[in-house]
Amino acid sequence: MAHRIAVLGASGYTGAELVRLIALHPNMEITALSGERKAGMSMAEVFPHLRHLDLPRLTRIEEIDFAQVDLCFCALPHKTSQEVIRDLPAGLKIIDLSADFRLRDPKEYRKWYGNPHAALDQQEEAVYGLTEFYREEIRAARLVAGTGCNAATGQYALRPLISAGVIGLDRIILDLKCGVSGAGRSLRENLLHAELSEGYNAYAVGGTHRHLGEFDQEFSALAGREVRVQFTPHLVPANRGILATVYVEGAAEAIHDAFRAAYADEPFLQVLPLGETPSTHHVRGSNFVHVGVVGDRIEGRAIVIVALDNLTKGSSGQALQNANLMLGEKETEALMMPPLFP
Repeated sequence: MAHRIAVLGASGYTGAELVRLIALHPNMEITALSGERKAGMSMAEVFPHLRHLDLPRLTRIEEIDFAQVDLCFCALPHKTSQEVIRDLPAGLKIIDLSADFRLRDPKEYRKWYGNPHAALDQQEEAVYGLTEFYREEIRAARLVAGTGCNAATGQYALRPLISAGVIGLDRIILDLKCGVSGAGRSLRENLLHAELSEGYNAYAVGGTHRHLGEFDQEFSALAGREVRVQFTPHLVPANRGILATVYVEGAAEAIHDAFRAAYADEPFLQVLPLGETPSTHHVRGSNFVHVGVVGDRIEGRAIVIVALDNLTKGSSGQALQNANLMLGEKETEALMMPPLFP
């Protein structure tokens, strides 16, 4: 019998991406979809590209019978998500795509998100959802906290290098570009076509981006000491994709070897030949991550470039990958579709 799936927040970009991916899964059936402002509408009305699918109508969360759900994806905004998850049935498997359960320390959550955590019991049991590095914990988890898309990209670029001890830890520079869908579907003046197209801009400059909380938590735990990266994100006039360029101290050959060793058996992590660099065009609409390494002209320094699709591997694809583990399915099920090109 198919696993019964609910998607909360199905009227947003990550919710729609979840529906697109789950539609390919032979052992999952979507039985409930919520969209508070679009309750009563069909998914075909909200997302015409999904009109070929036989889906339930969007409803309000309180109208869903969770006794008829095996796993729930929660694609709601932060703060809202914790308040909803706190009241869901205790035995329900949940994957949260918001920021609400990513940070283990409640003080750090308050620091980065500006409000006290409202679901501390659930926060304590949550497992961080970066699949390749928390696979066994995710398999046994009830609640999984999906990573930030920027945070996932930066960690794919740096975790193997920190673990292998092949880079310096005090002068890591992470320069990242993200497509506009990473900002969500809400109407904002700076995301209007006339405001965004034909240019790109840095934001959260100087260490204010919230995903720094994830970098601090994860990199410091790996290194056994405090690690603080210098991180500047940029918004680019593209619908999808993240490209991270990371400047590190270390030998390019040793860095490349560390990636090949760490990702040799990972189905979605593709390490390019030394000297080649990836493009967001080559991962678009897929769950793949491309990693490139190039030596710098300055001796002892190297450049790591990582590309992924922020809606798929950075969010909804990662969530489905985790759901496969939690439900005893093949980890790659419904996720091996090739990228879209051009």
